[in-house]
Amino acid sequence: MWDFSVGRALGLMVNTLPFILLRIAVYFGAALAYVLITGAGAGIGWGIGGFGDEGFRASTTMWGGVIGFGAVATVMYLAREYILYVVKAGHIAVLIKLLDGEEMPEGRSQVAYARAEVTKRFSQASVLFGIDQLVKGVLRAITGLIRGLLGVLPIPGAQQFGAVLRAFLRIAVGFVDEVILAYAIRTKSDNAWASAQTGVVLYAQNYKPMLKNAAWLALIVYGLSFVVFLVMLAPAALAVYLIPGAWSAGGIVFALLFAWAVKAALLEPFAVTCMMDVYFRTIEGQDPDPAWEAKLEKLSKKFSSLKEKAQSYQPPRTAPDDPAAMPVG
Repeated sequence: MWDFSVGRALGLMVNTLPFILLRIAVYFGAALAYVLITGAGAGIGWGIGGFGDEGFRASTTMWGGVIGFGAVATVMYLAREYILYVVKAGHIAVLIKLLDGEEMPEGRSQVAYARAEVTKRFSQASVLFGIDQLVKGVLRAITGLIRGLLGVLPIPGAQQFGAVLRAFLRIAVGFVDEVILAYAIRTKSDNAWASAQTGVVLYAQNYKPMLKNAAWLALIVYGLSFVVFLVMLAPAALAVYLIPGAWSAGGIVFALLFAWAVKAALLEPFAVTCMMDVYFRTIEGQDPDPAWEAKLEKLSKKFSSLKEKAQSYQPPRTAPDDPAAMPVG
């Protein structure tokens, strides 16, 4: 059915509890900020609406809530590089250590160890973010190739099924980009661009088992997220009720936010852990296939960009073991 061990992944999650708690603080904090600042914005709008009639008050309350929601969304968008650098990549660095059966260094916390490892591989948050964006582009091209092959098959209803498959594959590969970053960290290469390039080629030449497992994980993660959404509808509706001039759609929005928080804080690291386990076992002993590398270069401009950056990379002139403070890009 699938090639990963649910029990092992859950065990690794427990063993990386400091990062799980960090993820909970970040993502549930963000969800709570959405609720509170949206409510504050709606409250300010409600107060301003007192200068007009009921229609004016309803309008200002709604726009106050929209502005509050948008303010938090803007902050989260601006912080995405830092979150990827500190939270996601740091968690991956610790998971790799444990997946390989190695002990954490004595006298150092998981967060401190991860901080040093990520800093050595990616000098700035912007570098990691740039690699991640290029990798995502290549992965989209690979799934596009698979969809294209399905479209030309003489199967009744293939075109209609292709639309569903397109959406599903887009969800499934959402876990894979972090696996490629994990490869770049695990190889301990000084050139993260080159490691990511190699990792993508190895993924492409093993796309069948990788996509199969990604598909199962997508079903598990989004199925559980939907259950969380249903559970959160009642408390989310209560939160909306407490907001002045509450609007009916607010409960759904807040329930989605808390489902997203559970997914990002708990379910995504579980899925990435499973995919890392499958990926490292699948590619063990393999070398990148030049035929696949040539195919990717023709298929994706993002891959060509990744290759160019790998070839032109110049390592920074810093001591390799310098545990400098982590930059924010």
